Amino acid sequence: MTQPQKLELTWIGKDQRPRLEPRILLEDPERSYHAKQRVTDNDLFDNRLIRGDNLLALKALESEFSGQVKCVFIDPPYNTGSAFTHYDDGLEHSIWLGLMRDRLEIIRRLLADDGSLWITIDDNEAHYLKVMCDEIFGRANFLCDIAWEKRYSPPPDTKDFGYVHDHILVYRRGRGFSRNLLPLTDDQSGRYKNPDGDPRGPWKAMDYTCRYSADERPNLFYAIRQPKTGEEIWPKRTRVWAMSKEVHLRNERDGRIWWGTKGTNSVPAVKNFISGITQGMMPMSLWKHTLAGHNQDAMKEMMGLFGDDVFSTPKPEQLIQVALHIATNPGDLVLDSFAGSGTTGAVAHKMGRRWIMVELGEHCHTHIVPRLQKVIDGQDPGGVTQAVNWLGGGGFRYYELAPTLLSTDRWGNLVINPDYDAAMLSAAMCQLEGFTYAPSDVLWWQHGRSSETDFIYVTTQTLSADQLEALSDDVGIDPHNPRSLLVCCSAYRGITAVQAAQRWPRLTLKKIPKMVKDRCEWGHDDYSLNVANLPMAQKKIVTPTQDDFFGADAV
Repeated sequence: MTQPQKLELTWIGKDQRPRLEPRILLEDPERSYHAKQRVTDNDLFDNRLIRGDNLLALKALESEFSGQVKCVFIDPPYNTGSAFTHYDDGLEHSIWLGLMRDRLEIIRRLLADDGSLWITIDDNEAHYLKVMCDEIFGRANFLCDIAWEKRYSPPPDTKDFGYVHDHILVYRRGRGFSRNLLPLTDDQSGRYKNPDGDPRGPWKAMDYTCRYSADERPNLFYAIRQPKTGEEIWPKRTRVWAMSKEVHLRNERDGRIWWGTKGTNSVPAVKNFISGITQGMMPMSLWKHTLAGHNQDAMKEMMGLFGDDVFSTPKPEQLIQVALHIATNPGDLVLDSFAGSGTTGAVAHKMGRRWIMVELGEHCHTHIVPRLQKVIDGQDPGGVTQAVNWLGGGGFRYYELAPTLLSTDRWGNLVINPDYDAAMLSAAMCQLEGFTYAPSDVLWWQHGRSSETDFIYVTTQTLSADQLEALSDDVGIDPHNPRSLLVCCSAYRGITAVQAAQRWPRLTLKKIPKMVKDRCEWGHDDYSLNVANLPMAQKKIVTPTQDDFFGADAV
């Protein structure tokens, strides 16, 4: 028997992948912000706001946060062809898919095994994006396509269909994902009544039958007696009772069966008391605006924060709150790499979640930073503030992506960027070589580690044989704790590479920038979803043929 062919989404340029430079992150203490005092013992201060291209930022986060992010909530440009104030939203379809794929592959590596991804999108790309996510995350890890009612009336310029919802695609990273239940909304709790004055309080009538047939569940096919008429009631053979006879008799004794206001209904229902719903309600695939807010709520929140300088196409805080309530618990780490106006971080902060946000645009300064400052100072009364009883507190650290490690000198050679000081260079080489940057206060040659016995030393000096000899002696000074050291230097003199390996087995010598010059696309600072920022393709030299001059049908 032949195996079914695996279906994949294809597009022009799918096989083209960027060779990303793993940049380091540089904190700017002047833009970092924290509350002047603790509000609670649970205040969180080590949140991160990163200014820079989000693909490079995701790559920068990978070494430190792989497998640690509990929830990723992103609201990427929808590729609708519209021109928004803060985004160029209208990429060619294949380009959009390629750029989203590159980001989602890193996001998958950042997610914890019990983590989940939530993507808001509209019909222009939702179905293509779903197939692509099936490839990246595995179709078995698709959880839901939520329809969020972003507006409760059709747009005034509607011609064919009144489009009032967006999609939210939800994927889990692995089998460890477990969702939380939602609290009852006013709309849901309003469905519970008490028409018979039951002392146990409000209840809702639930169906007494289930979808199984009598052949499938013969123990559920039995007669029950109508108490007022005395009639013997049988279920349909194609839809039997939902509980066994023993459970039915217990329901009768407990007064949980409802035969209608007059008590003469021919089919019973079971009372489901609101007092028995202690854990919450199961999340469903349709999110009404009464549950998760709508676009007008979002615009009102923006105007309350920024006046007339509102951010285009924001999401309401209530929407993010519902998603984070389902997917996370207090203290969990939330990531948004399309931060926009900072809604995800603001809501995560108020809900006691740790967060990382990435944004390239200038609105990182004009919108996100002042918004978060108001949240931290307890001066943001809107959004979900009252719902979660937010009083302020905590803080965040502001980072920017470091410039490219290698730049080109006037002769066209790749050299170490002169903007890099010794600490930046050490941190960058640790990132490139898979080490954790951890300079020692005791051992001058220990700039990072990959294990308890494997270290890295970075210098721009040209090292002599005598210097390498002294370095090897210092590294191997403890015979009970054998250590190894990767030495990254500009050059070494007085000895060949083969001789060095034989003479100092504890040392591995590599020259910078030669050791890394072919690994990445150096100097590429912008991979944003903007056609103008795409790199130029290499021109191909084509040798003309006779057909080019005379046409393929020429004789």
